[in-house]
Amino acid sequence: QLQLVESGGGLVQPGGSLRLSCAASGRTFGKAMGWFRQAPGKEREFVGGITWSGTVTSYTDSVKGRFTISRDNARNTVSLQMNSLKPEDTAVYYCAAGPTIYSLGGSWGQGTQVTVSS
Repeated sequence: QLQLVESGGGLVQPGGSLRLSCAASGRTFGKAMGWFRQAPGKEREFVGGITWSGTVTSYTDSVKGRFTISRDNARNTVSLQMNSLKPEDTAVYYCAAGPTIYSLGGSWGQGTQVTVSS
């Protein structure tokens, strides 16, 4: 069973940056990984994903140009660099893994809170 643990959330002012990390334990070989988020009263939404090789990434339109996903397979980690944060980015962010970046969610982390507020 794959276990995912997120870290790096917190409170940041609009326009600021945060870097989230996800540490994976278990069988990660060949799996795509990514990030989802869920704001209060809203459904969980896809933020971005990255293939096992790291050569292909995909992002939801609202974060393109501001967020960057990367991974380190030697360390079994995936990161989400978030720049130019907006209040609407406030949510609990979840790490996920799956066969492809379009089929993430077989494994989930517990989530980390990101709050963007002045």
